[in-house]
Amino acid sequence: MALIVLFSTMSFSVDMHYCGDHLVDFSLFDNVDTCMMKAEMSKSSSECAVMEMDMDCCTDVEVVLEGQDDLKISFDQLTFDQQVFVASFVYAYINRFEGLDQNDVPFKDYSPPPLIRDIQILDQTFLI
Repeated sequence: MALIVLFSTMSFSVDMHYCGDHLVDFSLFDNVDTCMMKAEMSKSSSECAVMEMDMDCCTDVEVVLEGQDDLKISFDQLTFDQQVFVASFVYAYINRFEGLDQNDVPFKDYSPPPLIRDIQILDQTFLI
C-alpha cells in the first residue's frame, strides 16, 4: 500500500533527443546532450526524412509525468473535534510507554512463614 502511495505521488520527466527518426540520447534524471547545432522548428518532417543525417533536423522531446498533489492534508483544515481527538490520541499513546520509576515489590517487608517440619518428607510424598 505504501508503494502505491509513493508511486502515485511521485513525478518525473524523461528527456529524449532525436536526430531525424533515430534516438540519439535518452535521460531520466538529467538533460540530454544535444547536437552542436540547434534544431530548427521551421523544417517539416518530409524535409527531415530527405536530410536524415543533417543536424538541422534534430528535435528534443520531453515527457513529464506529474503525480497526484491532492494527498496533502493540513492540520489547519481539521475541525476542532478532530484536533481534540488527535491531541488526546497522541497524549495517550506517549504516556502508554512510560515505565515505572522502580521495581515495586509489595511483599518485601514480610518474611516467609517459619518452616517447622517438612511435610513432604514426613509423609514420604515425592514428585517424580
